[in-house]
Amino acid sequence: MADHDYFGTKTLLSGKIVWNFGQSTVDCTVRNLSDAGARLQVESTRDLPDLFELTIGGRREQKSCKITWRSDDRIGVAFVGSQAFEAVEENSHDLLRSRLLALRAALDEVEVGVVLLDADLRAQFINKAFRRLWKLPDEKADARVPFIALMYHGRDTRAYEIPDHMLDDYVAGRVERVRAGDTTPMDIRLADGRVLRLNGAILPNGGRLLTYTLVTDIVRQADRLRSLNDALDCLDDGIMLFDVDLRLEFINRKALQMWSIPDDVAQSGTELRRVMEHTMLLFDYPAEQVQHFVTERLAAIRGGDPSPTDIKTIDGKTIRAHCSRLASGQRMLTYCDVTDLVRASESLRLLATTDPLTGLNNRRHFMSLAEAEWDRFQRYHRPLTLLMLDIDHFKNVNDQYGHACGDDVIRAVANAALQEKRSSDVAGRLGGEEFAMLLPETDSSAALLVAERIRKRIAADLHSHEKVFFRVTVSIGIAEATTR
Repeated sequence: MADHDYFGTKTLLSGKIVWNFGQSTVDCTVRNLSDAGARLQVESTRDLPDLFELTIGGRREQKSCKITWRSDDRIGVAFVGSQAFEAVEENSHDLLRSRLLALRAALDEVEVGVVLLDADLRAQFINKAFRRLWKLPDEKADARVPFIALMYHGRDTRAYEIPDHMLDDYVAGRVERVRAGDTTPMDIRLADGRVLRLNGAILPNGGRLLTYTLVTDIVRQADRLRSLNDALDCLDDGIMLFDVDLRLEFINRKALQMWSIPDDVAQSGTELRRVMEHTMLLFDYPAEQVQHFVTERLAAIRGGDPSPTDIKTIDGKTIRAHCSRLASGQRMLTYCDVTDLVRASESLRLLATTDPLTGLNNRRHFMSLAEAEWDRFQRYHRPLTLLMLDIDHFKNVNDQYGHACGDDVIRAVANAALQEKRSSDVAGRLGGEEFAMLLPETDSSAALLVAERIRKRIAADLHSHEKVFFRVTVSIGIAEATTR
């Protein structure tokens, strides 16, 4: 049968679709064959190209085809060179031009600056938003100028927030980024305070698509946040910020150093409990108390308790922790090293309560402690005994051996009393050579034994001054508290 005998027939014919230089083929059924084209039935039209070669009925001759429509398993094709094909091509070009014009019109309506460059980096299209952003005249925008000319326009109009002596290097760097196809987003700061986010894409034809988006508010807010973070990093206090779910949002440099927090724990989103489980490694508390302390701290932070807490650390420091509940529900924890203040306070307390010569309680503090013991006795009627000690003939010691030697004797008597003192007993120097000792839970008979041991210990001590040796004795009075 001759080739032309196929045309105009409704006979179903076998066919083969060929493309990719014969490397790809798909079997098909040819329907409604005519001089202009045909309708082809295939298993699926999904992967078929728009242009291919068609072999009909096992013939060697192939017909070049262009798809004019397609469904899931059928396509309509026009034979290249036919009037139908020319009509399809003309319609396709008209449709393409129409779509391009519609796309250009749409891009002119968006607030994002758009520049389309060809492979030689010459501007093929510049939308209205870009022209407004850079005050670019229409005659220049429509002249298809090279990208570097757009950069020079920004330089010459002093649009960039860049010192004059750095402008040429800046322009060269920007041009090189676009030429190299660097698609990393870049923020462009303008002299009028605005900030543009530049994004780029490499097009299949080697050209570039550049977009410029106003991000002033976002970037300036980020700048303020960065400045705040930098300021917080300069503080001597540690700061941690947690969100409403008690997940870490921020931690400053001092807090990292203070608690030796590793990078994996310092990440944003880390739960408060995990942070606490790390910091507790530095707590100077008995092992059995650490977990209880951490549990209490977690509960206090969840509740937004503002009460300060002093934390003892294994390096001998005292860290004061404070929790603030913010209006947004966040928790801000501050940590201040108060070691020097605590030590100074302890020193002041010792100065106010301790006799500087002997280290015993001074008269004022002893009387305060004695009053507390007396109140306890009156409530519970538990045994309480008072010892009063006085160094015999102490004036003679001062007169014969001097006051420095007398001070040594006073210290020796105090030391003897301390050696016989229990942890619950209260000892004090009332003044001069007079001492007192309160013995809780001790009656007079037991107190007598304590007094005798103290007396013997003092009497056994041998003192010397310029190779002269001597001993001292003490007189001790005993008084047991009664309810009468």
